[in-house]
Amino acid sequence: MKTLPFAAWLNSPRTAETPIAWLGDQTWTLGHLRHDVSQCVAQLTQQPGKRWALCFENSYLFIVALLASLHAGKTPVIPGHSRVSLLAEQQSLFDGVLSDRPLNWEGPHYVVASDNRQAADVPTFPALREDAYVELFTSGSTGQPRRVIKPIACLDKEAALLAARFADRLAGCRVVASVVPQHLYGLTFRIFLPMSLGLPLHAAMLYYAEQLAALDGQHRYAFISSPAFLKRLDPRLSPPPVSLILSAGGMLPWRDVQETANWLGVWPDEIYGSTETGILAWRYRQQDNISWLPFPGVTIEQEAESFRAHSPLIPEPDGLLLDDELIFDASGTFLIAGRRGRVVKIEEKRISLTEIERRVLALGGIREAAALPVSRGGRQGVGVLLVLDDEMRTQWQHSDSKALELSWRRALIPWLEPVAVPRYWRILDEIPVNSMNKRVYAQLQELFHETP
Repeated sequence: MKTLPFAAWLNSPRTAETPIAWLGDQTWTLGHLRHDVSQCVAQLTQQPGKRWALCFENSYLFIVALLASLHAGKTPVIPGHSRVSLLAEQQSLFDGVLSDRPLNWEGPHYVVASDNRQAADVPTFPALREDAYVELFTSGSTGQPRRVIKPIACLDKEAALLAARFADRLAGCRVVASVVPQHLYGLTFRIFLPMSLGLPLHAAMLYYAEQLAALDGQHRYAFISSPAFLKRLDPRLSPPPVSLILSAGGMLPWRDVQETANWLGVWPDEIYGSTETGILAWRYRQQDNISWLPFPGVTIEQEAESFRAHSPLIPEPDGLLLDDELIFDASGTFLIAGRRGRVVKIEEKRISLTEIERRVLALGGIREAAALPVSRGGRQGVGVLLVLDDEMRTQWQHSDSKALELSWRRALIPWLEPVAVPRYWRILDEIPVNSMNKRVYAQLQELFHETP
């Protein structure tokens, strides 16, 4: 199956009736997409701002905004969230906001909608710049948003690499997902891959196993999932006709691989990569400890205590250093031993522990904070160690500590991903350090061990 590059999505030889996306009984076709993009382009070309943040839940309208902004000569900025408080804090990153619903946003803001009309003829759209790109933001090691530029050419190449691996199994499928297009995994697998192959995509995200089980049995599906979703499958439900499962964004435990295969009758394919690098490797396992196989053109070499990746999807000539520790075998495949640094993954979300500490310290009454991942009952969350000032410590001693923790959690919700909001709290007189005055996080984690 030959992939269609982004620049040809609107002008392809596919007919105007080609289905693009669906939601409930609503189906949007290529004719609808051409009309809606032309309307949005007309709006954007009248706006002086160059950089527009895309904040969407509806994936079809996200595609409209992505195409329109690039054809209008703008730069799409994908901040990774739609929280107004954070948008206000990050407003230097963009000039305006595109969304699928009204936001309490004081700057330039355009709500993208579809009036269900099809273009009578193929509109003429402004040509894309040869160096067109999108900007994404991830959690950097300092906790500040880290800007990642993704050339459209690289996203086209990534879709082609995936199609070469999976196109035969994707043929005739509809694409559903439990991941959002606000991150690279969702952008590549949920948007670029189906659009490049002409496969209809579901405009809404699946949050629950019940939604997956309720899919129309008349169709076959490719399911773009996170490991966190596969951990929560319910084998008591009737399985939908899923032909392909792709899982990325974090490690998928072997037990969840088995239970997924038992329920759906399909073994998941797993993808390894990052926002910065794009896809790097793939594996398909019917037993545990199967190594990862790099995609064609990808090379990973050890450099001191780190690993550096080179790939057709990495525009930097020097490649990129990886956040993970890898163990290679003689055949060139590898296993992943763990992550380095202060950015961790919890339920497939990249979480900056430094950013959590910064937000906690801003609550008031807190002199020191240390955030770290905590595992309980097979699930991972965030724990924080706090040193309080005298006034707050007196309040903590003479009030309901759970109520105080709840108030802290509520104050953090506007700023942090839900999985980044601390679940476990410990109050200390001081945070332990070693002889070099450094925090030893493995030792700090012992403070969260459950007591019998």
